[in-house]
Amino acid sequence: MSAETTPAPGSTPATAPDAAAALPTLFLSHGSPMLSLLEAPARDFLEALGPELPRPRAILVASAHWETAQPSVNAVERNETIHDFHGFPQALFELRYPAPGSPALAARVADLLHEAGLPCRSDARRGLDHGAWSVLRLMYPDADIPVVQVSLQRGPGPAHHLELGRALAPLRHEGVLVIGSGSFTHDLRRFRGQPIDAPDAPDIAPFCEWMDTALREGRTADLLGYRQRAPYALAQHPSEEHLLPLFVALGAAGPAARARRLHASNTYGMLRMDAYAFA
Repeated sequence: MSAETTPAPGSTPATAPDAAAALPTLFLSHGSPMLSLLEAPARDFLEALGPELPRPRAILVASAHWETAQPSVNAVERNETIHDFHGFPQALFELRYPAPGSPALAARVADLLHEAGLPCRSDARRGLDHGAWSVLRLMYPDADIPVVQVSLQRGPGPAHHLELGRALAPLRHEGVLVIGSGSFTHDLRRFRGQPIDAPDAPDIAPFCEWMDTALREGRTADLLGYRQRAPYALAQHPSEEHLLPLFVALGAAGPAARARRLHASNTYGMLRMDAYAFA
């Protein structure tokens, strides 16, 4: 599928957000770590996205690559770059994204989750996994914005992560950009060494268009039951961790939020790279 891009909400470049103006929340597909090295429409989109958004004072990322039994937040002064993959070129392991952390934001996240009945642990050692740094180094290559991660939970599913996101909704009014980083489709069993621009598998578009329609129409109940209601859902997500960040971003935008698709493209014929803003 060719790239589909629309302007991001609030497109004042490189300015601090007004305290009264809520930032959008984002769902971004990070795809393969190779996106950091190879040309693709999704890479072009992410490189253009950062300058189009109001500059946040900090970023909170819910990544598919950090799952814990209960919500956790990393509270560090400086983020280490976690290379949580194997079998890729050495050049990927040499990449660094030394963004500052923010113990103050981590404490604020923990407080908001506690208030919502979601006890939260603090992790004083964890850095940024590739679900976070692979998109941020394209959006904000100077690594000069504080970044904090909040974990997903394996098992509770979409409804839990929607509620987790809703607990974090006040951050939008505090200059914090909330990002869910996952993948709109994610069945790695389909990879057979095909090129990054391989044509889409035929069952991908029906799933993605169903999801897009449900998101744009605000059909939250259908989205929460996507595994039973969306065509080919189990084929696109044999496990849920790469779609759960979407529900965090959706929840963090608040119950009246509307969805806008910012980008749609495919990599390797199996990983849809769709991105959404909620505001």
